[in-house]
Amino acid sequence: MSIELESEIEGLLYYKGEEVSINKLALLLNVTEAEIESGLAKLEQSLLGRGLVLVRKEDKVVLGISSDLSSLIESIRKDEITKELSKAALETLSIVLYKNGVSRSEVDYIRGVNSSFILRNLLVRGLVEKIIDSKDSRRILYRPTFDTLSYMGVTSINLLPNYEQVVKSLTEVINQNENND
Repeated sequence: MSIELESEIEGLLYYKGEEVSINKLALLLNVTEAEIESGLAKLEQSLLGRGLVLVRKEDKVVLGISSDLSSLIESIRKDEITKELSKAALETLSIVLYKNGVSRSEVDYIRGVNSSFILRNLLVRGLVEKIIDSKDSRRILYRPTFDTLSYMGVTSINLLPNYEQVVKSLTEVINQNENND
């Protein structure tokens, strides 16, 4: 049994947890951009009346939440923002703090699990921000916000406890992953 293209697109968008270009979808799924457009149209139709929607911006798409759920999502979001950070969130925030520019895949590798939802939560709380990698404009990096540093009383990233040691360890782990690829 083969899976329909729109289901593959939906699964890929869910896995990525961020916007993906039509071109990138075509490359990843080994089909044409026209086939992706057709699959997106079918996906949009299949999502009607459900909790998810397909959000388009220029040549990019992402899975989003239906506007019918906005009040429910807003109340949950407020609850998420006000509650304490989980151990996993603190671990992820620590990696972002010490690396001060780290990709989601690097965070995933260091932690050994998918960190998409935790990074989203940290973004929503305003603790981290997304930036474009200066070395590769196709790559998104996460770094702490000024508010996070200010709240922690840190005037410079290199003043974090054991900064040199932790950065060296994290860099070794990431380099080990790159060498294994």
